[in-house]
Amino acid sequence: MDTNLALLLVLTPFLGFLINVFFGKSLGKTVSGAIGTIAVAISFIVTLVLFNQITSTGKAIQVTLFDWIQISDIKINLGFLLDQLSVLWLLFVTGIGSLIHLYSISYMHDDENMHKFFSYLNLFVFFMITLVIGSNLLVLFIGWEGVGLCSYLLIGFWYKNQDYNDAAKKAFIMNRIGDLGLLIGMFILGYTFHTLDYSELKEIILSIKIDPSISMSLSIAALCLFIGACGKSAQIPLYTWLPDAMAGPTPVSALIHAATMVTAGIFMVTRLNFIFDNAADVQNVIAIVGAVTSLLAATIGLVQNDIKKVLAYSTVSQLGLMFLALGCGAYEVAVFHVITHAFFKACLFLGSGSVIHGLHGEQDMRKMGGLRKAMPITFWTMMISSLAISGVPFFSGFFSKDEILLTAFHHSIPLYVIGSIASVMTAFYMFRLMFLTFFKEFRGTEEQKHHLHESGSLITIPLIILAILAAFGGLISLPGHSWLNEYLAPLFTKTEGGEHHLGATEYTLMGVAVLGGLVGILIAYIKYFKQDNVPESDDNIIGLSKLLYDKYYIDEIFEAAIVKPINFLSKFFRDYIETGLSAFVFGFGKVTGEIAFQGKKIQTGSIGLYLFVFVIGLCAIVSYLFLAQ
Repeated sequence: MDTNLALLLVLTPFLGFLINVFFGKSLGKTVSGAIGTIAVAISFIVTLVLFNQITSTGKAIQVTLFDWIQISDIKINLGFLLDQLSVLWLLFVTGIGSLIHLYSISYMHDDENMHKFFSYLNLFVFFMITLVIGSNLLVLFIGWEGVGLCSYLLIGFWYKNQDYNDAAKKAFIMNRIGDLGLLIGMFILGYTFHTLDYSELKEIILSIKIDPSISMSLSIAALCLFIGACGKSAQIPLYTWLPDAMAGPTPVSALIHAATMVTAGIFMVTRLNFIFDNAADVQNVIAIVGAVTSLLAATIGLVQNDIKKVLAYSTVSQLGLMFLALGCGAYEVAVFHVITHAFFKACLFLGSGSVIHGLHGEQDMRKMGGLRKAMPITFWTMMISSLAISGVPFFSGFFSKDEILLTAFHHSIPLYVIGSIASVMTAFYMFRLMFLTFFKEFRGTEEQKHHLHESGSLITIPLIILAILAAFGGLISLPGHSWLNEYLAPLFTKTEGGEHHLGATEYTLMGVAVLGGLVGILIAYIKYFKQDNVPESDDNIIGLSKLLYDKYYIDEIFEAAIVKPINFLSKFFRDYIETGLSAFVFGFGKVTGEIAFQGKKIQTGSIGLYLFVFVIGLCAIVSYLFLAQ
């Protein structure tokens, strides 16, 4: 029964992919969209069944399909592990994935390749499910690479635009850099412990005495695994692909940036918490990288004018906060923020898609404004999600972000300060987005103004559901009484998050966080509502704003330091080394050909000549043997 449920969970999206690939065009847009949506919805229903089973029994479900690889004493199975963590992750992967598929039926209806789009979405969900429920690192790696492939296909879906193709290639290549780190970490663990199975790794590491050599191997493996997480979850320096991924259709942005691919790094670190708990130095690195990423991305988000770019840098910043929690050992707190972030960020991305849809592709907030009355559902759902991400009581983000900052405070005051500043900036740029988009007078064209209207029900229904979750999702982990912490407790050997009992320190920190968020909102209100400030055109941006708007010139630095030298070396080898080598190789070929050409002349076909040569050769051999005696 468990095997059948696991296979139904995994293979239904894959079946939807196959149907849409081979028959989607002939079935029509509506049918192909319905098939893709139903396929993921079935996986969501199966997840609910598994969630109920695991919650009631408290026991994980282990499914082994078959023995896959055996090298020496390393044995790897193709199997699934369905426990509290994987099923919890599946709930928002398949649940929000279903809503995004439903949304896409309307959003992509005018696209001639809609069936292909849904096939890619289904394949993406299939690989994400594989990543989450794999029982060992190799199965996780299949899903890990699969979502990387699908992100490439989806980001570059509108492939007739070369910029979109470049963005897709950038995402693919930067993820490969991180993936190399993940592979090296896997090799180290396999060599050291002779297994890649999660359960076996945990049992071995918890049962043995960690001597210096094993401790060193664990630390190096943990660092390599974290490098893999940096690529997939967009941490410095491997974060620049994620904002460029906005080139894909908006449902792709919501799927990649809210609930699935970018959370894979957090999932992997949380799943292997028993490794990172024995690598304290690496945990410190994770916390520092997360905090710096959060602040860096938040500063860039302050001045972006593309509505999706603001949300993209917001995603990078929020992921940084999650890694800050992981680095502090508060895995359940990071998971909590993953869940709340999935709710409000999916709502924000889909809401921005509704705005873009209503404005016929316009993404520049300077050309928006006044949409509140024309698009009331989009406005209120995005407002709720903006309040949540800004940490306003008592929306979901308030609880999860407060937990992160509280954990950081007890771990490191400087990291707490960095996280707090990033949170204030988050509140500012989110309400900057809201005021520029929905308030004051419309700044677009008369034609756009004439056609302004609320999006259809297939777009607004997912927005409403996600807004409700963004408002009330924080109830799963209330301070002092956290259902989520109790639910995840069996997975962790030790934790720094725990149950935070509210005392004077906790109430003070909570007040500071709320005050900081309100200050950010107030500054945005004064500047973009009261003063009716509209950002200047790109040519007029100067000073610090120019530095932030151009993203600290990180892409340009990468271009000058990495891309151009590689291109130069490639051109040098092509024009000089390869040319010389090819002449050398072709020279050998010509010599061989000439010898063969001359040698074939002795093949005359004359039997008399062959017999004469045979006799001469035989006489020569006999003479040599006679003289040798």
